[in-house]
Amino acid sequence: MADDTIRKLLEGGTSEVVVKKSRFLGITFPVETPEEAAEKIAGIRKKYYDARHNCYAYRLVGAEKFSDDGEPSQTAGKPMLDVLSGAGLVGALVVVTRYFGGTLLGTGGLVRAYTEAAQEAVKNSRITEIRPKRQVVCRVAYPDLGKVQYLFREAGLEPATEYLEDITLTADVPDEDVPRLVAGIKEATAARADTRVGELFLG
Repeated sequence: MADDTIRKLLEGGTSEVVVKKSRFLGITFPVETPEEAAEKIAGIRKKYYDARHNCYAYRLVGAEKFSDDGEPSQTAGKPMLDVLSGAGLVGALVVVTRYFGGTLLGTGGLVRAYTEAAQEAVKNSRITEIRPKRQVVCRVAYPDLGKVQYLFREAGLEPATEYLEDITLTADVPDEDVPRLVAGIKEATAARADTRVGELFLG
């Protein structure tokens, strides 16, 4: 597995942890935007309207957020966010609902309970591994086509190819392979090829 491989939820999971009669119900969701996360959180709050707390944490590409929802600061949302971060997950929301059992657990007890509920929910989720990629578009003249096609094939890529006055090859390339591919194309074509690299995305 490459060092920059990212883990992403395919399908959410659930958990239930009971500590001194307090019930902690965990659930994970795949989410892509803060708005989608807010919608899922609102749905849980509506479903468990009679619960004492509905704490959450999420990690997206370039954004993360958590809430203790009335629990003592740093005892719920932050530990749950740490679970997502420790698992290398992005595009993931975890919500833990607490039904109070009548006994105070203390800050350490709360951290342990919310962490365990989040860990179990993540463990019961379906997760896939993805790699950051960039789209590489290479415009090349016909005499150089064979050399450029060879470089794409050598990188394990099958580019989409458009034949016009020149030929345009387009492929989604793992981010760590982009510099070598671009340098190879430049060398093989004596810098005649026009190669453009797109923004980073998760593929």
